Amino acid sequence: MPTTQAELEQHINKIIEGLRAKDLGALEKLYAPDVVSFDIEPPLQHVGVSAKLKNWSNAFTFFQDLDYEVRELTFTVGDTVAFGHGFGRLSGTLRDGTATRGMWVRVTYCFEQIDGTWLITHDQVSVPFDMSTGKGLTDLTP
Repeated sequence: MPTTQAELEQHINKIIEGLRAKDLGALEKLYAPDVVSFDIEPPLQHVGVSAKLKNWSNAFTFFQDLDYEVRELTFTVGDTVAFGHGFGRLSGTLRDGTATRGMWVRVTYCFEQIDGTWLITHDQVSVPFDMSTGKGLTDLTP
């Protein structure tokens, strides 16, 4: 099991590397072709790796330089399925030169071992909200 956990951690590190490099080709290899993503931006769900990559591509248009950080990542691992959860933050320098620290979001990754390779088959990103105002709470930190 420790080897599998290390493999999954490396998988997340490859996502971070792919985002920093703005490398859609590298990112594509990390997701199942039919991945379902409940991402931060509408609609409620994005189906397929092309939809997932479109979301990352949209983020790349806003950032000149981009960083992604993951904290408190924890995995539960089975023989052919696994999931992890933690916190993620996209930050960097916007195209206009403005530095942004971004915001922390909650993230869940679901993996399936397909043809001997762990791939993300589902991910979910969420922001807590203030029930009295209906507004997202974007200033929380882990």
